[in-house]
Amino acid sequence: MSDDILYDVTDGVATITLNRPDKLNAATSQMLHELLGAVREAEADEEVRAVLLTGAGRGFCAGQDLSDPAATGEGADLAGLLEERWNPIILSIRRIPKPVVVAVNGVAAGAGANLGLAGDIVVAARSARFIQAFAAIGLLPDSGGTWSLPHLVGGSRARGLAMLSEPLDADTAKAWGLIWDVVDDDMLGDHATDLARRLAAGPTRAYAAIKHAVDASATNTLDEQLDLERDLQRELGRSDDYREGVAAFMEKREPRFTGT
Repeated sequence: MSDDILYDVTDGVATITLNRPDKLNAATSQMLHELLGAVREAEADEEVRAVLLTGAGRGFCAGQDLSDPAATGEGADLAGLLEERWNPIILSIRRIPKPVVVAVNGVAAGAGANLGLAGDIVVAARSARFIQAFAAIGLLPDSGGTWSLPHLVGGSRARGLAMLSEPLDADTAKAWGLIWDVVDDDMLGDHATDLARRLAAGPTRAYAAIKHAVDASATNTLDEQLDLERDLQRELGRSDDYREGVAAFMEKREPRFTGT
């Protein structure tokens, strides 16, 4: 990887940092290629039990770097850029069988906002702003925006955010259910790291099942969802983590989960 993406594994947590702070971490095609590689590396590494995604400097991600020839150069193909770069990242974050915490520090705009919203637990600094900036340049929200926004905040708010391109402050984002929590700026790093470490020490097979079931509920009927819950619960009920969880409960101690 280049210095545009930083990757570190500590205490079972893979921390992936977008590292173009002078550009508010606006993404180039190469940077997105490396980000996808980092997510896939975290998935393949058995020592990694949770992922933390954040940005360096005063912003999380300003979206696609419009100075990148892949976005605005002669012959630029936005569909190809999405198909080859942004979409695989969003799908990888949603499908990785490990919990993903996102720490949004500062602006999250355009595809950068929807990258952040792809996480399982999203925490934001109080100064953070979420901006669906697409309509301001004649586009529609991509990178999962037209899927995640209505599911998280409903159609009316999704349309308003998408059409007006107005910044949404972190406290309102939490009140609307767009994100999990808001903390003071100077607490964000420690808070997000603590959450990721807590998840890394937890029943990771159960977390993977929760991700799968919650996402499937968007298109499943109630009958289909009940069947899915049954099937996933059958698998979890045979796991070492379930046996350990029950034993710890009965013995009034903290469980020691292994993800098996």
